[in-house]
Amino acid sequence: MSSDQSSNANVVEQTRQQIRGLVGEISQLAKQEISPEEFYGEFLSRVVSALAAQGGAVWVLNSEGNLALQFQINLSNTGLRENSEGLQTHTKLLYKAMETEGGTLALPQSGFGEPTDGEVQPGNPTPFLLILSPITADREPVGVIEIFQRADASPASQRGFLHFLQQMCELAGDYLKTHQLRHFSDRQALWTRLENYTRMTHRSLDPKETAFTIANEGRRLIECDRVVVALARGKQCKITAVSGQDVFNKRANQIRLLAELSTAVVATGEPIWYSGDTSNMAPQVEDAIQEYVDEAHSKMVAVLPLVPEVVEAEQDIDNPPPPPEPLGAIIVEQIENSVIPSGFRQRVEIVSQHGAAAMSNALEHSDLFLMPVWKTLGKSRILWTPKNMPKTVSVLILALVLIVFLFTFPKDFKLEAKGVIQPIQKSDIFAPVEGEIAVVKVKHNQRVKKGELLVVMKSTQIDLQLEELSTNLREAEKEYRALEFAANKTPNDELRFGVLKEKITGLLRQREQQQELKSRLEVRSPCDGLVVTWDVEQLLINRPVQKGQTLLTVASVSSEWELELEMPESQMGYLVTQRLKIQQELQQKYRDAYLKKHPGTSQAAADKLIAKIPLENIASSLQKLQGKTADQAYDAGLSDDLPVEFILATDPGTKYLGRVTEIRKMAQVSQEEGSVVQLKVRIGTEEMSAKRYGAEVTANVICGKRSVGFCWLHEFFEFVEAKILF
Repeated sequence: MSSDQSSNANVVEQTRQQIRGLVGEISQLAKQEISPEEFYGEFLSRVVSALAAQGGAVWVLNSEGNLALQFQINLSNTGLRENSEGLQTHTKLLYKAMETEGGTLALPQSGFGEPTDGEVQPGNPTPFLLILSPITADREPVGVIEIFQRADASPASQRGFLHFLQQMCELAGDYLKTHQLRHFSDRQALWTRLENYTRMTHRSLDPKETAFTIANEGRRLIECDRVVVALARGKQCKITAVSGQDVFNKRANQIRLLAELSTAVVATGEPIWYSGDTSNMAPQVEDAIQEYVDEAHSKMVAVLPLVPEVVEAEQDIDNPPPPPEPLGAIIVEQIENSVIPSGFRQRVEIVSQHGAAAMSNALEHSDLFLMPVWKTLGKSRILWTPKNMPKTVSVLILALVLIVFLFTFPKDFKLEAKGVIQPIQKSDIFAPVEGEIAVVKVKHNQRVKKGELLVVMKSTQIDLQLEELSTNLREAEKEYRALEFAANKTPNDELRFGVLKEKITGLLRQREQQQELKSRLEVRSPCDGLVVTWDVEQLLINRPVQKGQTLLTVASVSSEWELELEMPESQMGYLVTQRLKIQQELQQKYRDAYLKKHPGTSQAAADKLIAKIPLENIASSLQKLQGKTADQAYDAGLSDDLPVEFILATDPGTKYLGRVTEIRKMAQVSQEEGSVVQLKVRIGTEEMSAKRYGAEVTANVICGKRSVGFCWLHEFFEFVEAKILF
């Protein structure tokens, strides 16, 4: 008997410990920052477990003041959903329990009073004992906790259940009170950020500054990973601002795809929200969003057109004005999370609406006629006060003198180009056959003689073919000799004898060819010169090469040197114009020289002769007419070669002279300068102490005389013509 009592005591103690643990968990749960939905689920499951109940439900007042189910456990077992009349009595019971301060116990299949005037009275139509207790926050009931308990509990147990539930509802009320405080605090912080956002976005009337403010301040308000602002330029959208980036590459692939996505969305006029599903999007928008997501790997993308609000005024109902055109779009991104939090859409829409208004004001202000001029004039009124008038007049006179000087004083017009110096005569050494580099006999900067051995190659294929040919030749010669000294030759032997003779001749010819190829494996220098290939041994040794592959370069250092320049294609117009001007002057000089050399020739005949000479050949024709060399003609001003000044990177303190002798007809692409045209420049015969193969040079091609201002500002004029006037 005592053993049974001890066992029961242990079970009771374990149950109490379990209940205390659940109560402690509920107490900790009420202090955590979790959503109400998550709290109600965890809370109800622990209360049901602590009471060993059959189930339960949490009912909370919604925004309309009606009780709404928030969470339930085994509600279907009560049969309320199948019993419409019972559901009404149960609903009345919930409202009654919410108004009862101490909670309510409702026995199974019981009610509170008889129906009056057709009005349903509160009751419990379920087979369970219902334990109900209100949840209060700030002394106001906000909901009801309902527990479905077994019906066979004693009255004392029922009162204990109700008392326990009341205590748990107090903890739930504490959670709601704390949650409301946090909610009010978050709303206050949100209003503060919203106020700061609206103040910042409407602070400036510069479109670019406004766009960056919308992007950066909008990201703080929305609490997302990135906000991008795109402005419409005609039918296309251009990315103007990216949050967190003062400067971005407008040609980057992500920026380009984002601009295409903005253009597609603005064309439809409807916002899009992407978090993995594109089934409801227009085809052009779907393609654009898929391409961008594949590149950027964003989990959530929202694109909202920036549409300014229409000012309400008296309007013609029959002829309403057309809707305003979108100014661009705002793009909101989440990089790693595709879930859209509560209130996220509302914050995005607020940022979009205020951003559209601010951007509309900024664009309207910047589009005013001569706005920069009016701003400048408004700020310059202080200059015309009597006190500052003498200073202002003096500055204006100096500025006028400077302008006259800039646009009247002549100066050499120089176009800068980069390039390298190299000998005119140089030889690239190519692999004569396919093979492998066995020995490298020379080093970088080594002088070599014509015919000197540079590289020794080996070819397994040639060796195998020579060995095979030698074997076949020996066998054919052996058989040939056997037939030659045969005593009795048959007609077949005579025929075979002739075939072998032809075969031996062919094999000898093939062996000679292979031996010639093998002799070519020794690569020799074609001229006297200098090995200019860097680290040639490490570059070539034991490397397989193909026939025709460049192995190294030998430069003839005793020959004349030249420059290879790369002139930006954008500058070639000046160079071509100057050369054409010189050629036209040479035409007149050619006419005068020809008439002087042939006195009996008429002016018309001379003009007819000159018309047959292409302009690009007029200089050489004039040199031939006067019997001058190219150098003599250049010194006498009878050449269309343009003068060049240059310095070497290895000797920047010394200036050297040269002249443009050749202009490549086609442009090519350079990694550093973009599209360029190659020029060849013949340099003087003077000794250059820092001259070496491949040395970098900086050159100025002189294209006649221009005003000082044009020489200094021609790049600015080009920009205005290309980007603004055009």
